[in-house]
Amino acid sequence: MKKIIIFYGAYGGGHIAAAKSISNHILKNNPEIDVELIDCIEYINKYINKISTEAYKEVAKKIPKLWEHVYNKSNDGALAKIMTTTNKIMAIKLKNLIKNLNPDLIISTHPFSSQMCAFLKKKNKINCELATIMTDFHIHNQWLYLPEFVDYFFVSNDDMKKEMIKLDIPENKIFVTGIPVSTKFKENFNKDDIYDEFWLDKDKFTVLFFGGGEFGLGRDTAYMTLKCIIRLFKDIQVVAISGKNKKMNKTFNDLVDKTNSSDRIKVLEYTDKVPELMAIANIVVTKAGGLTLTESLTSHLPIIIINPIPGQEEENTEVLVKNNAAIWIKKDDNIARILKNLARNPKKLEEMKQNSIALAKPNATQDICNILFNENVDDI
Repeated sequence: MKKIIIFYGAYGGGHIAAAKSISNHILKNNPEIDVELIDCIEYINKYINKISTEAYKEVAKKIPKLWEHVYNKSNDGALAKIMTTTNKIMAIKLKNLIKNLNPDLIISTHPFSSQMCAFLKKKNKINCELATIMTDFHIHNQWLYLPEFVDYFFVSNDDMKKEMIKLDIPENKIFVTGIPVSTKFKENFNKDDIYDEFWLDKDKFTVLFFGGGEFGLGRDTAYMTLKCIIRLFKDIQVVAISGKNKKMNKTFNDLVDKTNSSDRIKVLEYTDKVPELMAIANIVVTKAGGLTLTESLTSHLPIIIINPIPGQEEENTEVLVKNNAAIWIKKDDNIARILKNLARNPKKLEEMKQNSIALAKPNATQDICNILFNENVDDI
């Protein structure tokens, strides 16, 4: 029986979602393969994992400029060397796990595990194939440590591949497959049922607004954006998802009460029906995590991006704006003017939708598995 380890890290939802999507596909379509899904940092040290995960969330949310500094410095220079050295040390424990499981293939959806495994392979501590799945729309050097020991790189777009080729990474190792997401985003839903479930009007333009989640959009910007939508557009409806952000949920509900707009603004704390809601939405307002952006593209939605975290989210935003699939509302922009101009230009919305379709790679999970298991590779 073939054995596969899929390593991820709990730093944002994209790494986990990509790992789970690949794991689910293998288990469903290749039952003869044994798959282990493992949080690499959690396995090495639960305390380090908890502290580092919480630190990442707090710094990215409350001190974004500091996170931008960390992100940029970890791309090159002293901090990058410190992180690489730390990963080498942590790889010692990971070596024991890999030795015990004896996999034929290791798939990494986080740069830390990719680094650790490449280092172990260089030292002849492991000899299996290594695959790295990048979960953003732009390259960071932390993904590319010892690339000569990685057998497969899966990236989201052609520009990433071109940049990696310039760095002398062999072209035959790089595959533009897109970022894996749940197969639910490819399903054909009964839209009438979704409208009924959420008490929505199927004849109204629908905005899906992600205001909460892991980091939120920032209450002030999120509040002003939703307020502008409510006051400027009486004939549209909004599904505003605050996630587990209780302060954001209260802010949204207070605004709905104040504007007497509960008939067209639906505030949800949490929902596992994001694929269904994206299926009926006309546009999405969100931050710029690789997961949500990939889900939006897969659902063929124009995207309005607010408050991307400096670093990887701003880089993601730049890629989508460059390809005219998204609009970036920046801190000092006139939100009302941008929304008005967009509403008056249906051609712009349609262009954004078509560009989302062009950028979307809904078969990412299947294509990655086909390549790894040498199935229908010539068709990719």
